Amino acid sequence: MLTPDNAVHVPPAVHHIPADKVCGRAKDVIRRLQKAGYEAYLVGGCVRDLLLGLVPKDFDIATSAHPEEIRRLFNSCRLIGRRFRLAHIYYGRDYLEVATFRAPHDDSEDGGKVNDAGRIIHDNVYGTLEEDVWRRDFTINALFYDPISDELLDFVGGLDDLRNGKIRLLGNPEQRFREDPVRLLRAVRFAAKLNFEIEPATLACVRPMGILLEGVSSARLFDEIIKLLHSGCGWNTFRLLREYNLLEYLLPLTYESLEDDDTGNFERMITLSLQNTDQRLAEGKSVMPAFLYAVLLWHEVSVVAEELQARGMPELQAMTQASGDALHDQVDFTAVPRRYSNITREIWLLQSRFRYRDIRRATTLLTNPRFRAAYDFMCLRAEAGEPVDDDAEWWTAFQSATHEEREAMCKGAAIKGSLRRRKKRRKPNAVIKSAS
Repeated sequence: MLTPDNAVHVPPAVHHIPADKVCGRAKDVIRRLQKAGYEAYLVGGCVRDLLLGLVPKDFDIATSAHPEEIRRLFNSCRLIGRRFRLAHIYYGRDYLEVATFRAPHDDSEDGGKVNDAGRIIHDNVYGTLEEDVWRRDFTINALFYDPISDELLDFVGGLDDLRNGKIRLLGNPEQRFREDPVRLLRAVRFAAKLNFEIEPATLACVRPMGILLEGVSSARLFDEIIKLLHSGCGWNTFRLLREYNLLEYLLPLTYESLEDDDTGNFERMITLSLQNTDQRLAEGKSVMPAFLYAVLLWHEVSVVAEELQARGMPELQAMTQASGDALHDQVDFTAVPRRYSNITREIWLLQSRFRYRDIRRATTLLTNPRFRAAYDFMCLRAEAGEPVDDDAEWWTAFQSATHEEREAMCKGAAIKGSLRRRKKRRKPNAVIKSAS
């Protein structure tokens, strides 16, 4: 059993956490909690990132104070959550999250509950700092930092794992993954983000236990996919998801498409898309979940649409049906909110309109609110090797052209189209003449 004596007290001269990088508001919250007689620390990802010299996204606080006690101390506090009560202390639109120390989930009368598969379904059980350590997932996330005394507490060797670049689950890996299968994805995300290795005992459970993800809600898995692929290291994360056999449980259509695509175009398309996304995030630019799904499901949609057209279905109708089927199938695994799926569908349906180059249609398409996303998608297809280079070049030039130049471009396109149609009509006659 952990006790305060088990903790390694790491002084400032060893941990080197820069005080000026710690959120001032978080310091104020911790100071007030400690003055009221409670224990309070920064914990989790913010401590890990501070030790690595990274900029933390959030500053989470763990304390011995219960939610109602936190609310009495802070006027701007709101309590949220059913599975586990959390306190959010607001500063305008921003807030700091404060969680009470948790105890083991042992089906106690205090609120812990685990189902027959070993998964935590309710854990509103408060505990001590020492108990809370074991409720953390990985050793590198189980470091507690007191910014007031500038002291780091390490109960489980997290600092050594951080220095050695290791992702290690606390406790028995199989049990911990069963408690919450999303930890499988978190292990991959941290390995990709930090460029760490998953240590052998933890890694040995990742591949065989991927099937547990089928029991996770589709809404939660959607959130996890966005975290994984819009983290700034999306390409590396995607690569690891494939390597550890987890992709098929998140994106089965993508997984099957990668296996079926003999040209390699689809894999290149995903690679280019995720690398571009990583670059945009590094530059502080926005990214679209709708565009991400448009890329990930494109091969399935395009293949099915071609099959439907081969059976005589009109192009637009075929693309509409293929789009709906792909999104419906994907929702069985990960939810895709309608605000995103509608945009994804529009990106796909606009692809055929890039072939029309009369001035009226071209101008109308240019003013479509989804034009830019659809155009970027077409350029990505061209770069990946699909035969749409001519369309991409033409539309790139059309956007920057003057009105007169656009009219000339459309007339030129009409002439070329007419010549191609004439050649097609003449070809059978030429064959007959030569045969005679």
